[in-house]
Amino acid sequence: MKENCIFCKIASGEIPSKTIYENHEFRVILDINPASKGHALIIPKEHYNDIYELPEEVAGHAMILAKKLAAHMTKVLNCDGFNILQNNGEVAGQTVFHFHMHLLPRYDKDGNQDKLCFNHLDLSQEELEEICQKLQQ
Repeated sequence: MKENCIFCKIASGEIPSKTIYENHEFRVILDINPASKGHALIIPKEHYNDIYELPEEVAGHAMILAKKLAAHMTKVLNCDGFNILQNNGEVAGQTVFHFHMHLLPRYDKDGNQDKLCFNHLDLSQEELEEICQKLQQ
């Protein structure tokens, strides 16, 4: 646990939350500033700043939990789609530097259909090939 980390305090129960699931490794809470009805966060009880620090085993468990909760939440909340989102670094939208995953139920005609869109790049075949070669090294 990191002393000044709000998510460490929430995960340990020091700060109250609307917990929807908990096991020895994670606490899953409703987001207090939700982007959609049912927006939840998977928070490891152990502190990791981001995905780069997260052990592979914990990452795997987080994804398995996200899959189970997405199915459960879709059924219970009757949502029309689902996003699982995880940000790393300020430029990527991370605001709390304790690894967490967003579970975002999506609803047709709620006005948020295009809220996770990106501007697409127009890269040449040469640029794509250069990137591909770099990533294969």
